[in-house]
Amino acid sequence: MPALPEPFDLPPELAGSLSADPDGPPATPRDSASVVLVRDDPSGGVEAFLLRRAATMAFAPGMTVFPGGSVDGRDLDGDTVRAHWAGPAPEWWAERFGCAPDLAAALVSAAVRETFEETGVLLAGASDHDVVADAGRYSSARPLLERGDLALGEFLAANRLVLRSDLLSPWANWVTPELEARRYDTRFFLAELPPGQRADGRTSEAVQAGWLAPATALREWRQGSRALLPPTWVTLSELAEQDSVVSARQAPRAIGRTVPRIVREGDRLRVVVPGPPEGAPGVHEVGRAVTPQQERTDGEPS
Repeated sequence: MPALPEPFDLPPELAGSLSADPDGPPATPRDSASVVLVRDDPSGGVEAFLLRRAATMAFAPGMTVFPGGSVDGRDLDGDTVRAHWAGPAPEWWAERFGCAPDLAAALVSAAVRETFEETGVLLAGASDHDVVADAGRYSSARPLLERGDLALGEFLAANRLVLRSDLLSPWANWVTPELEARRYDTRFFLAELPPGQRADGRTSEAVQAGWLAPATALREWRQGSRALLPPTWVTLSELAEQDSVVSARQAPRAIGRTVPRIVREGDRLRVVVPGPPEGAPGVHEVGRAVTPQQERTDGEPS
């Protein structure tokens, strides 16, 4: 994992998001999913789809982030989602992220749902060999999903679609520092923009959205025109080293929990990231998916 620059200071406006009682017990992190949506850059390397969060947001206002959000109660309806699932099973994802299979299913569900809500990109298809080419035909469901009036499983069933978990790859696991009032245990996924689909960023949570080369986003951060949290900075730095989406998906990954610390130095909020991720189970090759038949017989991606 690339080391954060020293010092790595948070914007002063994030001071309001810290706990009012720094000596009290830390808030319990909520499970969440974030999707690093990428595509090949014609000039070489990759581009990532980034959102600039609205200044009115309670968490990370004004920050540039990847699409994503919290697991909600409907994502935990594992039976419905599993009935419309293609690709590596929840048990495979549970091993990668070090969690229970039911939570793994909810995380993958949240990843697909949030990506569709915030970007219009739908990681689903009519079968395990098909992916939606024009997600715009389902756009009326986006606000329903965002408000919680519709569950992803219900949406998939009504439209005879299956969630394509093989279009996702495990990337990282970051936990919000203990000093924050709102904390999230976020599993990051990598996904390539499906052929024929377009990302639009039509969400109430963002004021700006679009494709950007990782090196450009990092340069704007250095210039002070773009605010990044540590997970975003590290992920963009990793993507900047990739030649293509294929190389990014095949890059070896050690998936473990990374929990940064916030250190107050006068009026400054400095972020310190520990060494290797906590409990890293080893290096996994991301993007190695299997067919449902292979998964039943082999139990591991080939």
